[in-house]
Amino acid sequence: MIGMAALWIGILLIGGGVALDRILVSAVTRSFDDGLNYVLTAMISSAEIGPEGEVLFNRPLADQRFLEPASGLYYQISGKGHEDWRSRSLWDRALRVQPHDTAGFTAHDSSEFPGEPLRVMQQEVILPGSNTRWIFIVAQARSALDAQIKALRTTLSWSFVLLGLGLVILAALQVFYGLRPLRKIRREIVRMREGEKTRVTAALPREVQPLVEELNGLLDHVEQQAEEARTHAGNLAHALKTPLTVVMNAATAQASDLGPTVMRETATMRRQIDHHLARARAVGRRGAAQARAQVWPSLEAVERAVSRLYPDVRLDADGDHNAAVRVERQDLEDLLGNLVENAAKYGGGSVFVTIQSWAADAMIDILVEDDGTGIPEAERERIFDRGARLDTSKPGTGLGLAIVRDVAEIYGGSVALEESEDLGGLLVRLCLPKA
Repeated sequence: MIGMAALWIGILLIGGGVALDRILVSAVTRSFDDGLNYVLTAMISSAEIGPEGEVLFNRPLADQRFLEPASGLYYQISGKGHEDWRSRSLWDRALRVQPHDTAGFTAHDSSEFPGEPLRVMQQEVILPGSNTRWIFIVAQARSALDAQIKALRTTLSWSFVLLGLGLVILAALQVFYGLRPLRKIRREIVRMREGEKTRVTAALPREVQPLVEELNGLLDHVEQQAEEARTHAGNLAHALKTPLTVVMNAATAQASDLGPTVMRETATMRRQIDHHLARARAVGRRGAAQARAQVWPSLEAVERAVSRLYPDVRLDADGDHNAAVRVERQDLEDLLGNLVENAAKYGGGSVFVTIQSWAADAMIDILVEDDGTGIPEAERERIFDRGARLDTSKPGTGLGLAIVRDVAEIYGGSVALEESEDLGGLLVRLCLPKA
């Protein structure tokens, strides 16, 4: 940031300095030319034609430098067919006449005298009583003009250098002061890593406060995930401890029903592992990114899969085709798959899914209805327990609704069981946050 500021300050100051130098040099040169123009005008106004057709001054020029040899101020009057009339300051030298087409004053630089650059101004006039076109020339050494320009450029250069240095220092101070809150955040993070504190609590400007809030929110999210992971590991260990103890006791006692016991307890452990793996996958996907999934395409994919398993079941759907939820698509299809498959398995042959979405509501309701016998209200809470099954005549692990509830709650949703008014069976209301 300091380098970019210095670069732009340098470019702007150089550009401005060049422009200002041209303006000031032009003004100083114009002032110098005005002096020459004044002298040339005085010469022309005092000039007249003598008896022999030569040019004479009716009054002497006031500047004594015209009388001093090599004084640096010279004049010359030239006319065709006449000898040049030169000031005494020229001594044995002569000024070169520059051809020009304009009738006014012309000024130019000349180096015709070695070691003495000149500023020359000339004008062509016709004096009364003569048909000769006389060329009046005034020249002055550029030393005084060049000295003024040099002093001006030296002052200008040092002024711009000091100005640029001051601006760069101010930009550096602004950068260091502006980035000071980020250095405070870095120190706070170091203190958190060293275990001195758990959050960024230092008072910071409002420009960086959103960054601090997001950082603290990220830490909360990471701690929540870590705590959930510890809880899952503890629950899984606790759930596996009892089946393992039963198997070990049966093996130690060399029980006659060792085989059936191992199969039964292994099935129990498998249910527990499947349940906790489903929760772990949902938690991991929730923290990976801002999840988003379209409900209708996922529902169509689930209906195609369920229709192949239960070809005699009629599956219908209606509702908002553009609804989207903040859930990973795979988890959404797992949720819908469990609910639709249960409805097809335990219903009477008809399943109807409705997607309800309202603009003012932050949640989307997915209603899965069937025409089965339903679930008594007293049993609706117990059915969410892991392994709970009301109908044991059909295959299953009893984990479907438990997984649905756990995964929905991980994403901030909920599951409720109601009675279907249209089909007369069970109605499962799945509420998920709108994307």
